[in-house]
Amino acid sequence: MQNIIIEKPYQFVPPHRGTWWPAIIQRFNLYGIYLRKYEGVASYEVRYPERLKESLDAGHGVLLAPNHSRVSDPLVLGFLAREVDCNLYSMASWHLFNQGWLKAWAIHIMGGFSVYREGTDRKSIATAIDVMVEADRPLVLFPEGSTTRTNDHLHSLLDGVAFIARSAAKRREKEGRGATVIHPIGIKYHFQGDIEATLKPVLHELEFRLGWRTLEELPLLERIERIGEGLFCLEEIRYFGHPRNPVEMKARTRELIDQILHPLEREWLQEPGEGNVLPRIKALRSRMLPDMIAGKVSAEERARRWMQLEDIYVAQQISCYVANYVRDYPSIDRLLETVERYEEDLKDVTTHHGMLHVVIEVDHPIAVGTERRPKAEEDPLMVELRKRLQTMLTSLGQESKLYTPA
Repeated sequence: MQNIIIEKPYQFVPPHRGTWWPAIIQRFNLYGIYLRKYEGVASYEVRYPERLKESLDAGHGVLLAPNHSRVSDPLVLGFLAREVDCNLYSMASWHLFNQGWLKAWAIHIMGGFSVYREGTDRKSIATAIDVMVEADRPLVLFPEGSTTRTNDHLHSLLDGVAFIARSAAKRREKEGRGATVIHPIGIKYHFQGDIEATLKPVLHELEFRLGWRTLEELPLLERIERIGEGLFCLEEIRYFGHPRNPVEMKARTRELIDQILHPLEREWLQEPGEGNVLPRIKALRSRMLPDMIAGKVSAEERARRWMQLEDIYVAQQISCYVANYVRDYPSIDRLLETVERYEEDLKDVTTHHGMLHVVIEVDHPIAVGTERRPKAEEDPLMVELRKRLQTMLTSLGQESKLYTPA
């Protein structure tokens, strides 16, 4: 399990509002240097930056809502900020501020502020609304809530984006400040290296870790799918006691997630949950962590809860897999990110292979009204945001090179 849960009292980290450090970092392209060295992002392209520039010039309160397939996404948005000559504020998970002083300082100095994902963080929400009302910089919120490693597929969105945008719109209207808008941002990574030479050593290591004979004689696509099936079956054995019958993969994934979460939800929330996994996970963590942080549980109980938190993490990782993701459109980009997902699940770390070209596409603004959210099953603002983002990702995904065996 990656270090995403911090067992100490939460302390809100406000955004740095100065411009000197961001100007230096942008001028010398320091985020570009970091991305090249540590995330393999070698080049970039910004499409339709004038759409964002028009909103900024009009003085609108601007929220940028990008998809979130890689941990590099927040830094990649620095290319967009540089293109339109602005700085950004961004909401970042508190665990990122606890991974070394340098990373914490860099996030803070570039306008990042913390949000506590394991509970209700009113201070963070209020700060997000304030910076949108002030409108001296755009605010970045990732509506998927966490990284997914499925660049062409948009996962469920969190309604907090609409709440923050509407709250800011109401205040801006009341104060006579003008419009509030959301710009969907499509981020797409294209791998420009040799996919066979890149992935074969990684697949060899994964097969070794699974205790398999190396399957060099198989086509690359088949090797990738076999490893995926093997990893999934191992989790089914872990939580069901045996592999499940060969049913439709989407249903199989849902059943495995429920098999993991339902017992925990019955214990901590009194009833099993359903639907989007991230809110379910947040509800569980918010019940389990406070007494651990306060030191109110025994060593045995603490160990038990950490095992449960590991199970919750497994459910979150499983939820990011998309049925037939590689088979339906076998692009080299989907092959790469799928193998990276396997690495992450087996080792908690991912090999960065370089040769990534990132496209940042700005969509037309979505006007945010001040009316109360309709009492319907889905928020129309989030429906529109989801439709816009998925349309962009589908179009960008079709630019990927299809895999052809060597």
